[in-house]
Amino acid sequence: MNTIKNYMLAIRKFWKRKHMNQILILCFSIFILGFIGFFAYFASTANVEDLQKGLSQSTIIYDKDGDEASKVTANRTEGVEINDIPDQVKNAVVAIEDHRFYEHGGFDLQGMARAFVGNLFAGHVVAGGSTITQQLTKNALLSPERTYKRKIQELFLAAEIEKHYTKDEILQMYLNQIYFGHGAWGVQNASLKYFGKDIKDISISESALLAGLIKAPSSLNPYENYDGAIARRNVVLGQMKKYNMITEKEYEEAKSEKIALKDKGGDPLKGKYPYYVDAVINEAIKKYGLTQDDILTKGYKIYTTMDQNIQTALEKVYNRDSLFPAGKSDQVVQSSAILIDPKTGGIRGLVGGRGEHVFRGYNRATQLARQPGSTIKPLAVYTPAVEEGYSATSPLKDEKMDFDGYQPSNYNDQYLGTVPMYKALEESINLPAVWLLNEIGIQKGMDSVEKFGIPLTKADRQLGLALGNINEGVSPQQMAEAFSTFPNNGKREESHLITKIVGPTDEVIMKWKKQETNVISKKVSDQMISMMLNVFETGTAAGAHIPGYSLAGKTGSTEVPIEGHKSGTKDQWVVGFTPNLAGAVWLGYDKTDENHYLEGLSSQGVVPLYKAVMESALQYVEPKEFDVKSVNYYQEEERKKQEAEKNKSIEEKIKDEAKKWKDQLDEAKKKFKEHFKGKGHDKGHEKGHGKGHGPGH
Repeated sequence: MNTIKNYMLAIRKFWKRKHMNQILILCFSIFILGFIGFFAYFASTANVEDLQKGLSQSTIIYDKDGDEASKVTANRTEGVEINDIPDQVKNAVVAIEDHRFYEHGGFDLQGMARAFVGNLFAGHVVAGGSTITQQLTKNALLSPERTYKRKIQELFLAAEIEKHYTKDEILQMYLNQIYFGHGAWGVQNASLKYFGKDIKDISISESALLAGLIKAPSSLNPYENYDGAIARRNVVLGQMKKYNMITEKEYEEAKSEKIALKDKGGDPLKGKYPYYVDAVINEAIKKYGLTQDDILTKGYKIYTTMDQNIQTALEKVYNRDSLFPAGKSDQVVQSSAILIDPKTGGIRGLVGGRGEHVFRGYNRATQLARQPGSTIKPLAVYTPAVEEGYSATSPLKDEKMDFDGYQPSNYNDQYLGTVPMYKALEESINLPAVWLLNEIGIQKGMDSVEKFGIPLTKADRQLGLALGNINEGVSPQQMAEAFSTFPNNGKREESHLITKIVGPTDEVIMKWKKQETNVISKKVSDQMISMMLNVFETGTAAGAHIPGYSLAGKTGSTEVPIEGHKSGTKDQWVVGFTPNLAGAVWLGYDKTDENHYLEGLSSQGVVPLYKAVMESALQYVEPKEFDVKSVNYYQEEERKKQEAEKNKSIEEKIKDEAKKWKDQLDEAKKKFKEHFKGKGHDKGHEKGHGKGHGPGH
């Protein structure tokens, strides 16, 4: 015990003698000064005078060859002057985002303290406590990461910005560049997008709604979440009342006002290939963690799998209204198409819809969720059946059947009794497919579909799967990816648009890594291709046959879910492929009802459209042949062989008969000669004897 006391006493003497307290204080002070100095230097070297330029850096989209394809930018510097923005708009934004805006010098210590305490309780950074100036700093000069380092950078830069700009200039830049959702950047665009009028004409209630969107512009988008947007509006109105920006009466009137939505905003992106760019942005956000704000403002370089020739050709096809069924006055017939390289999974081109494009709106090429109809048959039924030992000519039952209460029917309600498998696929006959799935087992069908990359649910465990009854539906992207397995020798490459993303400081953020799944063997793949070639030769897609190209695949359609409309269809599909290009095309209304459905069959609607799509694209793809021919070809070869053998047999019979006839003729000739030779000798003897006797007499 005494030893420990002596030891501690010695330490204290040493500490005092060496002035360790002063040394520690000095070191800490040097650290703090260095810390402050570093960020102060960082702030002083940042070119805050060019802040407005930082708000509009373009992100460049490159194609598969590394050539520039499109620029993506939100033009956020062309806004409205602060004097043209109503006080209620400015007050609403200040009240909810930074109520001490006019008091602080760029950062708010009170707000930071509140955020710090909240983060401590959460265990990670969940709130920033950022002022309007700090938000402007982040959007123009910094990355979006939520770290304390970035917060410290914000503080110094915000203070520096406040030295160069007035409060009105800062608020003007902020209101003109902030994102309000639904493709609307800046208060003027947002006012047009949501209310159909200039910002100077909106009410207190509408001002509060816009201010409320800043926190979560996508999830609070009133077109998608009206109740959520109104609830947030009411929070903003409460803040405005709290800080005496509106009276009690104005608060009550604004809160009770019914917001009428009207979109006159137009498309904020003026770049090329809008649907493809939308899909690229979506992939960058969902897969790689970028934000829309970053992509549209930070100047990224995004390298993609796009083929500009194919993309341009595809868009030209979709501009030809004559290729599409006439729609109704209130709703156009919609469609989407996507083309994929089977060897890489790279999406060469896509179009997500018809009519006016909405920035990051509904992209039917990648986001559609509709039942695939008979296009699922090769995946759910025929491929697993071939794996189980069935062949193209295996006989399948085609007659009215009841499967424990499930009673499917053929489209024309006609049944052949028995039909070979290739014919059932080629002509898209329903009953053989359902019967065959029942024979091999639903689980094998489900396993097969999921291996092709299409997720299923427990509700899909039913024989209707054979006809495309999938609860959650599929997109053209999913179907094209699934069918790309066949020309890729049974291997499925994950479909994708982005191959590389390079950040604003030239750091590589991501690089695509090949993701391949072995689905089926090449042997099974070849057997399926052989049958599906028939579909484009003499089957349901014969109208899409393109001379000089080998096309295989499957058509499909779904019934109108309304009694009395059996002759019409809700969805029409063609999913097909050549050796080096797979494509899916969907056709239908966004909303199907008794007045909005497709009349006729796929052969009159989607099939000619698919032909136009593939014809336009294939001119930029090297023609190749599959390793196998169609069942038609092999049957024709077999017919020729049998005919040749039959002809050969007949010929040989003729030769045999001819030989027999010749032998018989020769025998007859011989006998004839011998017969007449004998007759001639006798006659000659008699005549000579008479002659000799006569004269001798």
